[in-house]
Amino acid sequence: MILLEIDVGKNKVEKQEIDASGPLEAAITIHKKYETWRLDPLSPEAPIVFGMGPFVGGKLYGVHRLIFVFKSPQTKTLHVSALGGAAYKAMGMGAQAVAIRGRAEKPAAVFIANGQVEFAEVKPSDAYNLIKELYETRRDFFIQNDARALVVGPASWTTYNGAIVSVDIDVKKGEFRMGAEDFAARGGPGTALAQGHNVVAIVVGGPKKPLYEKVADAEAINQLFRQRLGKPYLDVLNEKTVKYRYDPKIGTGGTFGVNYPHYRDLLPLFGYKSIYMPKEERIKHADLVLELFWKPFQVEVFEKAKSWYNCGEPCPVVCKKVWRGKKVDYESFHAAGPFIGNYLFQEAVPVIDEIDKLGLDAIEMGHVVAWLFDAIYTGLLKPEEVGLDDVPAFDPSSFDPVKDSRRNARLALMLVRNFVNNSTDVLSLVAKHGIRKAARELERRYADRVRERGVRFRDLAVYAAYGAEGYMTPNFYWAPGLVAPMYVLGRYWTNYNPTFMSPEDFAKTSYERAVAEALVDNAGICRFHRGWAEPVLKELYQLVGARPPAALYREIAYYAKLSGAEPMPWESKRTRDLVSALAKELGSKEWRFEDYDDYYEWWVRFKEALDKLILA
Repeated sequence: MILLEIDVGKNKVEKQEIDASGPLEAAITIHKKYETWRLDPLSPEAPIVFGMGPFVGGKLYGVHRLIFVFKSPQTKTLHVSALGGAAYKAMGMGAQAVAIRGRAEKPAAVFIANGQVEFAEVKPSDAYNLIKELYETRRDFFIQNDARALVVGPASWTTYNGAIVSVDIDVKKGEFRMGAEDFAARGGPGTALAQGHNVVAIVVGGPKKPLYEKVADAEAINQLFRQRLGKPYLDVLNEKTVKYRYDPKIGTGGTFGVNYPHYRDLLPLFGYKSIYMPKEERIKHADLVLELFWKPFQVEVFEKAKSWYNCGEPCPVVCKKVWRGKKVDYESFHAAGPFIGNYLFQEAVPVIDEIDKLGLDAIEMGHVVAWLFDAIYTGLLKPEEVGLDDVPAFDPSSFDPVKDSRRNARLALMLVRNFVNNSTDVLSLVAKHGIRKAARELERRYADRVRERGVRFRDLAVYAAYGAEGYMTPNFYWAPGLVAPMYVLGRYWTNYNPTFMSPEDFAKTSYERAVAEALVDNAGICRFHRGWAEPVLKELYQLVGARPPAALYREIAYYAKLSGAEPMPWESKRTRDLVSALAKELGSKEWRFEDYDDYYEWWVRFKEALDKLILA
């Protein structure tokens, strides 16, 4: 594959051919070359690599994700984040992958099309305004190359939690395309790009043509699917993506539409405090969430407007459900909704708007807000220490779903802005270091409060630890696999079902899922399409004269060990309780988790089983 290595400090571009089957394999090669495990995640010499899989531009759908791989300022090891649809515009940039190195003297934008690279000084701004300004100042580039911008927002300059933001533009009209907005967010890729390289934006475009002729051969693709799965391609696609498009059996679709009625009382509420509630109480709260949070979306998006779109590539799944111009996904809206004690859908919209414009990872921001809300509610912090004028309502048992939702949403909006502005000493600490390291410092700083309240700051958060300082918060599911000792978390590289089993069996199912997800990412395929893609991935690679790489996950695990960022035992009581409460909920008799030794044994046995599988 062709890789462009761009040194933004020297305005130098090197085009090279490397032996890699996709962006993830290419990135591992580059990070090994520069031995970046030795470097700080924000070092200019630690590249951020992004690219596409080999199947772009043809007759396959859902294959146009841009994959970002970087040393994460949050986990302190390699992390992988994906941005939907953008490879449809990037396929003409003249390379399958790009590595950004060095540090620009002034905030810079990089324009890439047809193998050519240009540099320009750009003033940072909020993410959406920045995209509009780039279009207005470089309209010719956008039109000639049908280009798409990838930008960072203010959060990337002041926090560890910056995302890369992209909204596709109709280049002739200069208007944002409805639903075609997405974020490479988990792990802080925007922070790595901004603070490490002083890059504000990357604009990609060029002539749209397949990298390989065979992926444009509809008959060859259909023959492959008939031989392997007994049906033509589109029949298999429609069958395997029904959840994300529209499921007539339940009358809804997309992650937001499906997850709330599906998970119901297993939804994590109030920073995972719902795991302590009896089932009948959780059901009452789930019913409130369905009525106040899910139903307004359901009525407008599915019963009235039917506003369904795709992410910017021509894809029939139209998984993007849009409410009055705002793309709605489960993860982001849950972060600004029930997870922080807000059950009113419309109250979540301005919070998510602000998170998106500032360029934050919404999932992580949900965890930060819930953690700080709980710290105030518990008495470990005072509202004014994080710039708030009131105490959040963070007790599920006395929660008023209307009045308290409005209060919490208002405070969340204040807190998000204060966090990005580093407006208090406490928020500056959290914004610089993240939850894990900040919790330790706050326990030292407020030792008297910790003793008086009998609870530590870290015990109110849910996260998996890496090495001495790294960590990752889970996606919003009540699932032990999301905090298990896996080498990449924060995405779905694990068994993320609400289930429980012996550590050895859990490690096996998590490892199998991680390997499959890594291969899908390396192929640049949207995971909403994994149902049809995974069974035929080997054959798809044969179409382009390649094969799926066998050791991706092993390489990532080895990198984590070299970085000193291996998974570490659970530090937080609520993280441990997430595991034990679900084991109890599901009636586990072998694992009762009566003391810390039980948790430690399960964790160690999982880790040992996983490492054996990796080396097998």
